[in-house]
Amino acid sequence: MSRSLRHGALAATAIAFSIVSLSACAAGNSAETLKVRPDNAATSVGTIKVQNANVITQAEPEAEGPAVVVATLFNDGTEDEVLESITLPGTDVQVKLQPAKGAGPVEIPAGGRVVLGGKGNASAVIEGGREAAQDGNVQQVVFKLSRTGDVGLGANVVPATGYYKDFGPSALPEAPAATPSGTPETGGSETPEAPAGENSESPAAGTPESPAAGTEQQGTPETATAGTAG
Repeated sequence: MSRSLRHGALAATAIAFSIVSLSACAAGNSAETLKVRPDNAATSVGTIKVQNANVITQAEPEAEGPAVVVATLFNDGTEDEVLESITLPGTDVQVKLQPAKGAGPVEIPAGGRVVLGGKGNASAVIEGGREAAQDGNVQQVVFKLSRTGDVGLGANVVPATGYYKDFGPSALPEAPAATPSGTPETGGSETPEAPAGENSESPAAGTPESPAAGTEQQGTPETATAGTAG
């Protein structure tokens, strides 16, 4: 190969490399720039695999209520495992575990799986979810299993909207409107008072004209007649 051809090949290579480098710099490395949506968190320790792990908060930022941990845990071993607890390092919150049916521990059968979150599945409810995790953050979650021990990973914190709507927590029910305390008392006192005026005790306590207020015209001539006879 001649010297001029070698120089031309080297120059072409240098130009191509420069174009690639400039393109990479312009695009950046962020997921937003590259239009790449990060996958849900997943990890494995021994025979246990954890997939699709997320912390899901209330759909509305101002809504009060718990958050939940959702995930699918696979047991590729030959013995059953028990999910003893879930913790969120760096927080003081408690995560309440509930099996899909009845009470008792959340078990992962040998060669099977357990799903946390969603209708008809086991649940992991975080009381005080807003204090524990903020939307958009990555929260460390540790699954403690009876045989494998701790399995930790960083889970995305997302609101219960869109794809996560059916897996999110329920909002706290709104308190019913308070009834004024005077309303039932007034109704209760007036009801028995109406017939009380018809009792024989009322004339004794009040004036004798009260029970005969509707027959004043009949009482007048009787009084006059009585006076004449005297």
